[in-house]
Amino acid sequence: MKDIKISTVGTRFSKWGEGPIYWENHLLYVDIEGHCLIRLNPENGTEEVWETGERIGTVVPTQTSDFICAGDSGIYRFDPLDGKKTFLADPEANKRPDNRFNDGKCDPSGRFWAGTISTVKKEGDANLYQLDCLGKLSLQISGVTNSNGICWDASKTEMYYIDTPTKKVVAYEYDDPNGKLGSSRTAVNFADLDAEGSPDGMTIDRDGMLWVAMCHGGAVLRVNPESGELLQKVELPCVETTACAFGGENLSRLFVTTGMHKSLVEENAGKIFVIDGLGISGVPAFPYQDYHKS
Repeated sequence: MKDIKISTVGTRFSKWGEGPIYWENHLLYVDIEGHCLIRLNPENGTEEVWETGERIGTVVPTQTSDFICAGDSGIYRFDPLDGKKTFLADPEANKRPDNRFNDGKCDPSGRFWAGTISTVKKEGDANLYQLDCLGKLSLQISGVTNSNGICWDASKTEMYYIDTPTKKVVAYEYDDPNGKLGSSRTAVNFADLDAEGSPDGMTIDRDGMLWVAMCHGGAVLRVNPESGELLQKVELPCVETTACAFGGENLSRLFVTTGMHKSLVEENAGKIFVIDGLGISGVPAFPYQDYHKS
């Protein structure tokens, strides 16, 4: 095993950090319960913070200077220059008032995928949606409870997805040119691995292996989506490890968002952790395609 170094970066303590994505030499992430969007420069630790006025579950960059966000009020564009929000969609506003948008990412063709979470933990009451490059929203997976980590393999033929309470990563056959899902299989069953905590945010490395942050488990796990095997475990000094993303030079640093436990007092809870020395690199993030600006 490589000589791994774990440190923190930035000054912010998030109530519940989530959704990291590395873009243009910065780490974008959200503080769900702190109602903030943050852009962190990992090189000097400086941060730009925008208050969103609501819980924000995820953020992705666009090809221009704004972002696509999803949270309490649905999916919207956010302009960091003037703080303006432009509403795009909120499919569950009237039907499921206890739901909000949670994690999400863009697929290799620039479609935005984001799912909801039942804040009252009503089983099977949440969904996964796709916002395509023409701005059309469609339901993709129904009957989930806590829509979380999502990523795609290098061949663009599989999509990996986590519904946290199932404690599984499910792999779907993926038709990237058309954004369509096919048959599915269980790629990783964390119950079989006897892993502490629950699978939350997720990313993929250049070898096609998945890195999964274990909420309530204080660790990030590297797992093989073909065999379901646990390959590596990196423990962190914070029990609420929520999501992870590769960034930095050559995408060789693993950034991990964290949250504050309801009852534990931990020195660095809510900080951004950085894992160096893994000897592994990630893959570039995908921006949302600007259908109305292209």
